[in-house]
Amino acid sequence: MTEPTEPARQTPRRLAPPAAPAAVLWDMDGTLVDTEPYWMATESAIAEAYGGTWTHEDAMSLVGNDLLVSGRYMKAKLGLPQSPEEVVEMLLDGVVEQVRHAVPWCPGARELLLQLREAEVPCGLVTMSYERFVAPILEHLPPETFRVIVTGDQVTTGKPHPEAYLTAAAALGVDAAHCVAIEDSPTGAQSAEAAGCRVLVVPNHVPVPPGPARSFRESLVGTTLAELSLLV
Repeated sequence: MTEPTEPARQTPRRLAPPAAPAAVLWDMDGTLVDTEPYWMATESAIAEAYGGTWTHEDAMSLVGNDLLVSGRYMKAKLGLPQSPEEVVEMLLDGVVEQVRHAVPWCPGARELLLQLREAEVPCGLVTMSYERFVAPILEHLPPETFRVIVTGDQVTTGKPHPEAYLTAAAALGVDAAHCVAIEDSPTGAQSAEAAGCRVLVVPNHVPVPPGPARSFRESLVGTTLAELSLLV
């Protein structure tokens, strides 16, 4: 009599890890570095110098904006004699001076950035700040941490328009739809989403509404490449 044979045991199938994003595109102010208080302090100082009133609501309305939009707003609100472009230069003078004293990294941001660099995942910086403000911050990072840098003075139309994110993706030679953007503001999230990116939103000074391509995290502390890979 033939002994019954046990069914062959099947080796559990191992799922392949998700592919890494083609690139990770970073906002700067409020996402990589918490410089929003620097901008707000400078705005208030300008208002005080010209005898105007600057409220918390005014400051919040400028978070994430194209700097020329902010310059126009401040000129109109405070009745400044300078042109919007000159107001922007006044703002930059104030924040550059502050950032040279200390770079206020957002929790977990620098660690994630260096983790991506180690994993050779291309990173781009997509900010509405101007190059002269970005430069002193980049001095605190290893060379070529960002393979592409798109600043507000390099684009025709700033956030929430998608131009800045599309420009960064094109310069990296990748499809924006295969990228993860990290943002903190409604304006920035709208820009990245319109470009086709998946967006990891880490709200900072202003709330960000949900969106079809948006995922949310309270902080970048402990965020991993594997987690970003799941977004795409």
